[in-house]
Amino acid sequence: MAKIIGPGSLNVDITGYAPHLPVGGETTKGTTLRFSPGGKGSNQMTAAHRAGATVRLIGRRGKDVLGDILQKFYAAEGMSEQYIFTSPEEETGSALIEIDQRDAQNRIIVIPAANERVDRAAVLAAEADFADADAVLTQLETTTEAVMAAKELAHKYGKPFILNPAPYTHLDKKIFDGVDFVTPNETEAEEFTGVKVGTVEDCRRAATVFFEMGVKNVIITLGVRGAFFTDGKKELLLPAIKMKAVETTGAGDAFNGGFATAIGEGLDVETALKFATCTSAISVTRLGAAQSMPRREEILALLSEKFNISLS
Repeated sequence: MAKIIGPGSLNVDITGYAPHLPVGGETTKGTTLRFSPGGKGSNQMTAAHRAGATVRLIGRRGKDVLGDILQKFYAAEGMSEQYIFTSPEEETGSALIEIDQRDAQNRIIVIPAANERVDRAAVLAAEADFADADAVLTQLETTTEAVMAAKELAHKYGKPFILNPAPYTHLDKKIFDGVDFVTPNETEAEEFTGVKVGTVEDCRRAATVFFEMGVKNVIITLGVRGAFFTDGKKELLLPAIKMKAVETTGAGDAFNGGFATAIGEGLDVETALKFATCTSAISVTRLGAAQSMPRREEILALLSEKFNISLS
């Protein structure tokens, strides 16, 4: 069983579903409102946990109604809160999500709150668990100093460091130096490299810019078109698995959590990408973000069906 660790955001998603999303000044009658655990860090670690990994998420939440939702979810999942600090003075992070029921596309407003106080000290406090981890997984919904500290410990103990550079934020490009796997989507790849990603050749050009920043392996997720991988010598374009999408909110997080789990288990990159693709494909068939993450047995069944790969 792989062990995955890293700083990450934890939010509660407040999601409204409607037959169509309103334009400016319009009011649309919705169908459903849900409160559910979310945040990129929490979603990705939930995906890894359900995919079979032991996870340690480093984060912060408030002692409020939203924080209670997260606490109950982690307890039910059996996920450790060892490094999740709580404070009565802080507000739990949240995300306001609108879902268009015609095509499952979404619009999201993230309110970071306590996530903005996940700092270097919080990461260093978990150093003992970095030492025996199998992979380090991070995003950009906490602080840059937390991500840099996680990268520092990953290098210190020789662990693969995975950076999902989402959501896009203006930052010093040195954050990419020494990253083992960077996993942007098309939009994030364009924002960080200046290359508009539309074709495979565009992916190659964007990857070249990431290599120049010091990244070792580049994975660009392309939505319904799949995922592109290159290490500068070899490349792979892995098609997406066609599924009937209900909600795409957690698809990227599912992919990253699945990929980190597979890399942590020592699988080769191609197999890890296929494992991640199956994880993501199942997630879009369900409502919610964290709740949509599939269990390991489901991932393995789809992996066997679509790629003829058998894992235990």
